[in-house]
Amino acid sequence: MTDLVFDCVGARAERYAVTPTLTLALRIAETSGADVHAIALRCQIRIEPHRRRYTAEEAARLHDLFGDTSRWADTLKPLQLTTLAVMVPRFTGAADVDLPVPCTYDLEVAATRYFSSLDDGTVPLLLLFSGTIFVKTPYGFAVEQVPWSHESAYRLPVATWREMVDYHFPNSGWIRCDRSTLDALASYKSRNALPTWDSTLRALLAEPEVPRP
Repeated sequence: MTDLVFDCVGARAERYAVTPTLTLALRIAETSGADVHAIALRCQIRIEPHRRRYTAEEAARLHDLFGDTSRWADTLKPLQLTTLAVMVPRFTGAADVDLPVPCTYDLEVAATRYFSSLDDGTVPLLLLFSGTIFVKTPYGFAVEQVPWSHESAYRLPVATWREMVDYHFPNSGWIRCDRSTLDALASYKSRNALPTWDSTLRALLAEPEVPRP
């Protein structure tokens, strides 16, 4: 039987990826001496928000995700980031594998809202592993399953996530609008001869608020 140990040892932002992408550096050690021919590896990545502290400003931005801080003992639950698959080539002893993690800057996605609400520090991640191991033996190949108990914790620097976002959306953000809302914004922009969408939103924000009845 193989004896695998998984450890996430680093992360980097991919500058030339077509879409925002983080790459996690994964180290896999096999401690029984088996000749691993390949691993069809699956990895589920979760954010564990209860494993870090937050400033008052960060807590205010996270209100729409977790509610008031007085309820965080019940509401600060793990967030699903992604599930991905990768083929690990043959190795004996240990291997280093890159896990490309596609991301988005869609602020309607809970994980993105969480990342964008943080000023500094790290994001606690938990990597959960499963999959199929192909082992070379004197009699051919054996097939084993990666135990569900295999996991690795990693603290992703917030600065790395911001670096990734800035490669694709420098000093900007992304908001999805309903088509009717976008048509109304376009009409307002045209009527007021505003040059950009940013100036359109700034003009609307500068208008005096109408008191609620």
